[in-house]
Amino acid sequence: MSKKIRILLADDHAVVRQGFRMILGAQPDMEIVGEAGNGREAVSQCEALQPDVVVMDVAMPELNGIEATRRIAESSPQTRVLALSMHKDSVYVREILRAGARGYLPKESIDVDLLAAVRAIARGEGYLSPAVSDSVLTDYRKHVTDPLDLLSSREREVLQLIAEGKTNKEIAAVLNLSVYTVDAHRGRIMEKLNLHSTGELVRFAVRKGLID
Repeated sequence: MSKKIRILLADDHAVVRQGFRMILGAQPDMEIVGEAGNGREAVSQCEALQPDVVVMDVAMPELNGIEATRRIAESSPQTRVLALSMHKDSVYVREILRAGARGYLPKESIDVDLLAAVRAIARGEGYLSPAVSDSVLTDYRKHVTDPLDLLSSREREVLQLIAEGKTNKEIAAVLNLSVYTVDAHRGRIMEKLNLHSTGELVRFAVRKGLID
């Protein structure tokens, strides 16, 4: 028999913890090593017990699951957090994943999903229930845009000409703009892309395949 997955349950409702204990404890490959009723307890229990997985409720008193996850990621990096929440709201998902959770389940999707999630996370994989992965993907697309998308079409044109080594004066002639306008475009491009020199602009353009 291979080593059992050691699990800590963190939820402020004893009834919920009892339910998890019944579902998870009945599995031959899992054992419940401890329980916590709030985030602070979850952090100290993790340090003491070094579980493989924490099943963590996001909304808990004293110290919420997001903050607890952040602390566990720092103090017990070998412990992986599976977050549970009443919310499918992408903001919650984003925050707890950013804090270091390896998986996320809405509370209504417990049981089969819960077992699959605990096993996946124990193996070092991530797990998002199908119910939240849609909202996470949409949210991801909203927040992690390609920096190029921040530029207007004219700014992209100017960026390419700068990257090709043209001076402001030459660019002004090509685009039929004043040198002053080209300079303003250059400033805005650098600000939007958080770049600080022409060299950085050129490297960015090469990386993005705008020039060879």
